Amino acid sequence: MGALAKFQTAVKELMLLQTDWTSKLNPLLANPSNNRSILKDINLLTGSNTINHLLGRPLQGWNTIRRNGPATIYDTQATNPTPNLTLVLVASAPVTVSLEVF
Repeated sequence: MGALAKFQTAVKELMLLQTDWTSKLNPLLANPSNNRSILKDINLLTGSNTINHLLGRPLQGWNTIRRNGPATIYDTQATNPTPNLTLVLVASAPVTVSLEVF
């Protein structure tokens, strides 16, 4: 998501409004957690699994939003050599999940 642009105008009040709006909205638009994607039906095997997160930028975090079985899942992003492209998840059992990545 991009930042709000300010348009030049001779109307002082409009310039002040634009400055106010951009100062409040641009930090929200720049927050990576507002740019989320859903990865559906990811099959995880027992052990380490590497998933392309498709964000086009470094991964900030993830949530499991569906899980079809009783498996514990955690990430090893601290040692992932390509965190800007992939998410490495470790599963305790084979399971299919849907993930929210941001």
